[in-house]
Amino acid sequence: MNDYINAVIMGIIEGLTEFLPVSSTGHMILAGHLLNFEGDLASTFKVVIQLGAVLAVLVLYWKRFVGFMNITPAALKRPGINIIHVGLALIPFVFVGFTIYGYMKKHLFGPTPVLIGLIAGGILMIVADRVRRRVSAETMDDITYKQAFGIGLFQCLAVWPGFSRSGSTISGGMLIGTSQKAAAEFTFIISVPIMFGASAYDLYKSREFLSASDIPLFLVGLASAFIVAMIAIVTFLNIIKRLRLSWFAYYRFVLAILFFVILYL
Repeated sequence: MNDYINAVIMGIIEGLTEFLPVSSTGHMILAGHLLNFEGDLASTFKVVIQLGAVLAVLVLYWKRFVGFMNITPAALKRPGINIIHVGLALIPFVFVGFTIYGYMKKHLFGPTPVLIGLIAGGILMIVADRVRRRVSAETMDDITYKQAFGIGLFQCLAVWPGFSRSGSTISGGMLIGTSQKAAAEFTFIISVPIMFGASAYDLYKSREFLSASDIPLFLVGLASAFIVAMIAIVTFLNIIKRLRLSWFAYYRFVLAILFFVILYL
């Protein structure tokens, strides 16, 4: 029963933090350490329950994803983001992710790398918040192909646990001329193929030690993440209009200090 309680807690943490620039992976690794929910099964669980958050995005943005299926020349010339924007944002991350997957899983999924990532990501967010820039993409549909690729490059920073994919992409978007809200929404969109791919790949790599008896545990985590993520996405879009990115960075610093004290002192 303790495993199912842990699954609910981890699902809630995933749903709350996946789309906030605070690092969901970092929160889950640190929470898993405190809950003693660690090991190969737990590592795979932390990746797979991201599908719950993905489903929340699909439900909220289903019209967008249906539109991406229209790849006729006329459709691709219409104003707004299309499948090419998404592809350009994915290329750098997919290349880097597959290149260092083994090293990352073996050496970076632990409390110390997460603490480093929380601080480094927070510094990037403060820089993005304070650097003067001219916003050329006020909404997500104003994002250019060049900006989409640039956001994809910044997204590569998120292979380091604790750095935060949304924190990296939102900061990167702001540094290359998108508004904070436009970058956040684009992050939601590109998260879907990334998390689907990451979860499928991790399940494949972990197939040797997974069994049918693990399915209920995974489903509990997925359901918790889905329900909470639905609420979190809508709430975050309202908050991001009024709250500067730096406030999330300050939260990251406080969290890093708190967990450093808990884990090492």
